[in-house]
Amino acid sequence: MAIQKSSSIRNLLQSLRAASFSSMIANDHRFTSQAYSSATTKPSGYSDDEDADVNWDKLGFGLTQTDYMYVMSCCKDQSFLKGQLCRYANIELSPSAGVLNYGQGVYEGMKANRTQDGRILLFRADQNAGRMRHGAERMCMPSPSVDQFIDAVKETVSANKRWIPPPGKGSLYVRPMLLGTGPILGLAPAPEYTFLVYVSPVGYYFKEGTAPLNLYIEEEYVRASPGGAGGVKSITNYAPVMKAIAKAKDRGFSDVLYLDAINKKYLEEVSSCNIFIVKGNVISTPATNGTILEGVTRKSIIEIAKDHGYQVEERPVAVDELVDADEVFCTGTAVGVALVGSITYRNKRTEFRSEGRLVCQQLYSTLVGLQTGRIEDKKGWTLEIN
Repeated sequence: MAIQKSSSIRNLLQSLRAASFSSMIANDHRFTSQAYSSATTKPSGYSDDEDADVNWDKLGFGLTQTDYMYVMSCCKDQSFLKGQLCRYANIELSPSAGVLNYGQGVYEGMKANRTQDGRILLFRADQNAGRMRHGAERMCMPSPSVDQFIDAVKETVSANKRWIPPPGKGSLYVRPMLLGTGPILGLAPAPEYTFLVYVSPVGYYFKEGTAPLNLYIEEEYVRASPGGAGGVKSITNYAPVMKAIAKAKDRGFSDVLYLDAINKKYLEEVSSCNIFIVKGNVISTPATNGTILEGVTRKSIIEIAKDHGYQVEERPVAVDELVDADEVFCTGTAVGVALVGSITYRNKRTEFRSEGRLVCQQLYSTLVGLQTGRIEDKKGWTLEIN
């Protein structure tokens, strides 16, 4: 009886705490000032139908502040409830927030595209939602349901539709984030969590644009190791690669290709994208085994390649196989499909086919066609935003 009573009191306190935190978020001007609704007072100087003041021809991959973001919160061991749109603004965090002290956070990356006939399409949003839930479980965090995730993304994109580039000029990059925002001193999951979605119009990820990339194979640093968090999109996976990227770029390379942590002989992935090699009719890519992120673009390209009649192998790919490859390319939400012109390993540069009829261009054309509505989507991959 005493145990039941104690459990009931604990559950009641948790419910009250969650309600209090949700109320704080709902009433805090840092999160909800001028929340987007029919009653919202729009900022002066533009209407929601007015085009954004952006030079679309010079759009790179950088942050452009847009109008609205989405915020949803909950407490530990609770479920997320309905969130809301608010004006894009800074947020306040406790110095002891779990995400600041222990890196308890995951994020996603996806794109919305405008079609030639004016529709707005999302691409495989359910896959990003599922991947966030998988990452949240690994990082001991509650996560939005798939429906909550997709609804939040749709609302955010719709509210910022004037920032979606014209067809052929770029995409609206969508960044959903799940953060441990509650204060915590000891090493443990944060008591409170915030789910955010913000957007920014973007162009090409690499400064080379569509030009072939020149990659450098890193041997001193590794991106991930077995048993770690390399297979989820944790925020902790990205800062550690910055040193290797800086070293490579100082030497004139586009990015870094990492090897496995144990044998230092198998390809893993590039800093922010997956890697594929082509030999004849066979396309090979490193198998996702816990150290490699299961990219949504990677998954899509594999299926598209099979549809085009290519044999696709997901397996360990030895670095020595590069010398015999006809073609190499990278895939990712930010990069799309990027051709690799050369890879340098132990001061030896290997060049790959970068002209003529290229496999990656064929696959990329199909991918972009689906994403932008030029090709009929018979797979159910796209989601139209009204």
